[in-house]
Amino acid sequence: MHSLVQLATRRWLEMNGKLETWKRQYIKNLKAEFPTGEYENWEHCQGRWKEAEELEVQVMEKRKSVLCVEYPDTLTSMDNLASTFWDQGRWKEAEELEVQVMEMSKRVLGVEHPDMLTSMDNLASTYWEQGRWKEAEELDVQMIEISKRVLGVEHPDMLTSMDNLASTYWEQGRWKEAEELEVQVMETRKRVMGVEHPDTLTSMANLAFTWKGQYRSAEALDLMKSCVQL
Repeated sequence: MHSLVQLATRRWLEMNGKLETWKRQYIKNLKAEFPTGEYENWEHCQGRWKEAEELEVQVMEKRKSVLCVEYPDTLTSMDNLASTFWDQGRWKEAEELEVQVMEMSKRVLGVEHPDMLTSMDNLASTYWEQGRWKEAEELDVQMIEISKRVLGVEHPDMLTSMDNLASTYWEQGRWKEAEELEVQVMETRKRVMGVEHPDTLTSMANLAFTWKGQYRSAEALDLMKSCVQL
């Protein structure tokens, strides 16, 4: 894709408040397309879902019997299989595995472990894709609280969690709650990353579109002009 087309597409997504949504989609797809390099993933990398699934099930069951169900490699196999289901839109099957991985990670690793937070984010994404906003919201809130405590309020992952929750509010038309989070994220990114950082500009665009959703067109237009000028 030509670089100008890429830029135009990015700005359109920003103006329509969809950039964070597609970031989440992109990361999930990237994870599914380029999983870790174990043998059972080779078929997956070629888009041959049926063969990939068969191998992943075999490896998962073998690891369960040899290593035990809570062993990290077993959890990785379960997560790989969930990704294969996810990439095919098989949300229910992906969800069942993701719930198991999250619960076992919580028990074995603790609620503040990075892998635990990743498993929560995976499950939240699955809920989000199904429009199950309440369940996605509950996980997003938990991730924010844990990230705030462990990483600090200015950490990029913490700000991403806040963005995710704002996106969940946005999809429900809960403009005020989305706005409050987006303002916090924008101001923090301005202070920490600088006003011209791409993530800061994204935050400004997200807030502008939230204002547009509240019919605050003049404010939205002024903020979008600021983004373009920067």
